This record gives sequence, structure tokens and C-alpha cells, in this order.
Amino acid sequence: MTLTSIDLLVLPSVPWRSNETLLTEGEIMRDEYDSSKASKNPYVSQLKKKITIRLDEESINYFKSIAEGIGIPYQSRINLYLHDCATSHRKLSLRWK
Repeated sequence: MTLTSIDLLVLPSVPWRSNETLLTEGEIMRDEYDSSKASKNPYVSQLKKKITIRLDEESINYFKSIAEGIGIPYQSRINLYLHDCATSHRKLSLRWK
């Protein structure tokens, strides 16, 4: 069924309580859920690891400026860049004077 600006879609009236929101016919989402019996994700420790790294201020400001334009945190932007380097096996070429 295609709706135009003058067509009205009439949904069947379904009685529901004030603490529930109707998602689709027959499905109801509560405002709150009891997560006291939930288990922790066993893979969360494998996702990211907290480290301390020393970066020069110019590099940090560069990633901050890029992140502001994209709307993501600069730490995530640095992580994405390093991940791209690692997956593409990019090697840094340095020449010491």
C-alpha cells in the first residue's frame, strides 16, 4: 500500500499500559528492564585494551581536528588509523641522521 499526503493509516487500537510502548502489532517494549540477572560479555576484554601512549601535541591536535569534523572522539580516530595501518601491513620508513 502506497500512502500519499492525504491518505491516513489507521492502526488497530491495542490497549497498553503507560509504562510500555507499542513497537509493532503484538510487540511491546517496556520503559525499564531488570538486568540484575544479566551476565557480562565474555569477549569484552578482547575488544579493546587500555594503554598509556605518549604522543606529541601536534599529532594529538591533528587527530582532534579531524575528529571534530567527523563527529567522533579523537581517540577512536587514532584507533581507526592504527587499525588500518595494522590490517594493511603498512610499515614506517625511518632514516636516522
